[in-house]
Amino acid sequence: MSASDQDPGAAPEHDQLPLPDYDHLSVDSLAHRVRTLDADGVQQLLAYERQHGDRLPVTTVLEQRLEALRSGAEPTGGSPEGHQPEAPDAPDGRSPVPPETHGPATNPPAQGDPTNPKRTRRTH
Repeated sequence: MSASDQDPGAAPEHDQLPLPDYDHLSVDSLAHRVRTLDADGVQQLLAYERQHGDRLPVTTVLEQRLEALRSGAEPTGGSPEGHQPEAPDAPDGRSPVPPETHGPATNPPAQGDPTNPKRTRRTH
């Protein structure tokens, strides 16, 4: 049975959701991703959310987007499976701080370091 053949009030299964990894999306990311979906896709997510988590911030985002689509808004271009900021790229091993912004080199404090040449040791 395809998603279009389902009862409109029935929640789809997790693997039938129009957004991959839906359960792990932040509310902010979800708000951006649902813009690529049509009203049927948003309705599927809303039915799934109401039956599984029923999180108020999530249902609010989905209801607002559904209302916007019903009022004439169009889905944006792009793919809901596009770049996922939730999974950042691997670091390249370089420091994000440029060398010219590093402070001057400093000596460690004299306290507790008997090898520091700036501190003389007294013996009684």
